[in-house]
Amino acid sequence: MKKLLAISFVLSFLSEITFGQIPSEIKLKTGDFIFQDLDCGPLCDAIEQVTTSFGGRHFSHIGLVYVQKDSIFIIEAIGKDVQLTPLKIFLKRTPNPMLVGRVKKQYASIAKTAVTYALEEKGVPYDDEFIYNNKKYYCSELIYDAFKKANAGKDFFTLQPMTFKQPGSDQFFPVWIQYYAKLGIPIPESEPGINPGGISTSPYIEILNP
Repeated sequence: MKKLLAISFVLSFLSEITFGQIPSEIKLKTGDFIFQDLDCGPLCDAIEQVTTSFGGRHFSHIGLVYVQKDSIFIIEAIGKDVQLTPLKIFLKRTPNPMLVGRVKKQYASIAKTAVTYALEEKGVPYDDEFIYNNKKYYCSELIYDAFKKANAGKDFFTLQPMTFKQPGSDQFFPVWIQYYAKLGIPIPESEPGINPGGISTSPYIEILNP
C-alpha cells in the first residue's frame, strides 16, 4: 500500500509539473502560439544551434491554439501530418518550460482567420524534407502559410534562408548529412524557410510568459 501511495504521489507531482508549464493566469485564446523545446535528439539540437528564439531560449516546435467550447486543442504539423491535438497531450510531450505567444491586438482578426485556414489543412502530410511550397507542412511552415492566407496573401511572418551548417563553419551537421542521404535528396541549404524561433521574435506578437 505504501508503494502504491508513493507511486500515486510521484505521478501527481509530475502532472503538476507538466500542467504548470503554462502559468495558470494565462487564459489561452484561439490563435495563440505555444513554443516547445522538444529535446528530440541530434536533429532538434542542430535546429536550435542555428536559430534564434525569444529571450535566448531554444525552441524546436510550435503549435497553434484552437479553443472549441470548453476544450482546447493545438493545431500542429507533427508526426505523419497536420493534426488536432488535445492540449493535455501536447503539454505532456516535454517537461521543458514553454512560452505562449499572442498576436498584438490590431492583428487579432488575422489570427482567428489563420486558425480557420490551418484547420482546413488537417491530414496534409508532414514535410520531412523541410522544403517550402511542396504541398507538405512542417510545424512553423503551417503557421506561416495560414497567416499569409489570412493576411490577404501578404507575408505576416518572414521566410529566411535556411542553414544546415554548424555555426562558424562551412561544414554541414553530420546528422543532416545522414538525414538527407536517407531521403535521397540534396540538403536544401539557403532555401527559404521558417522556424519556431523566428516566429517567437516577430514584432507582430508578444510573449505572455517571458
